[in-house]
Amino acid sequence: MEPVARIVKLLTPDKFLLDGLWFGPEEPKRVIIFIHGLTGSLLSSTGIRLAPLLINNATSLLSFNNRGHDIVAKTKRVDKRKKKGYSSQTLGAALEKFSDCVFDIEGAINFAKSRGAKEIFLMGHSTGSQKSIFYLSKRGKQRQAKGVVLLSPMSDYADSLRANGQERINLAENFANKLIKKGGGNELLPLSVWPDLNSAQRFLSLNTQNSEEEIFTYVEPTKSPHTLRKIKVPTLVVLAEKDEFRDRPMAKIAKWFDKHLRRKIATIKIVGGADHGFSEKEKEVAKLINSWLSMW
Repeated sequence: MEPVARIVKLLTPDKFLLDGLWFGPEEPKRVIIFIHGLTGSLLSSTGIRLAPLLINNATSLLSFNNRGHDIVAKTKRVDKRKKKGYSSQTLGAALEKFSDCVFDIEGAINFAKSRGAKEIFLMGHSTGSQKSIFYLSKRGKQRQAKGVVLLSPMSDYADSLRANGQERINLAENFANKLIKKGGGNELLPLSVWPDLNSAQRFLSLNTQNSEEEIFTYVEPTKSPHTLRKIKVPTLVVLAEKDEFRDRPMAKIAKWFDKHLRRKIATIKIVGGADHGFSEKEKEVAKLINSWLSMW
């Protein structure tokens, strides 16, 4: 029998209201917070499929919409000046500001603590991995989580370079920079300039090598990934051998993570034959995660 998820509401420090699904006991000792990937949502198939395999009498899982959910979406924000008590802001993956993920994750952690959780683990999938690491890299945040799981932590820039080529990226980058200089950072790039729906600032965050979102810098082997190297909490990296967004053999990406993570607290695994979302590999992934959790 599949576990019943409870609908919950999270409040971020900057007053955004985020929808969530809570799997498992109401007052658990441990909570796993699932952070979905680019254009994903709380209904992200990866998180939903893993949830029943990770919860138990002492462990719950929280999946929630961060403000980058879907491509374009409205998100409520508490505003006592409004008759309804809130206003709505148009965000989503096309418009979100990457660094705001710190507020979203903080809101999720605060909610888990309000349920009595003593142990909190972050579990990011795809771009949710970048958000998890970025959050933990901020001062004092590693005291908030006991560890982090990175599922399919692929570089968006490396994938974009593979799919679009440097010349097209450069042209779009120039266009985006011109928009920003005119105060149009939140204006969408024309589809004739870039194939994905992105605002100017969002494009630069996802598709340029020096953005703060480019955390997994394996496309530049000599570059030190300063943000990743700040992480001191136990880290599990689960890579999908046949990931659609890889730009090189997964063994090379695993080697890169092994080089830059603290080896005493880092575990790196490749799931053979798996795609980016670990379709039909959920039991294998859950076994890796549960085994790793038991170590800490």
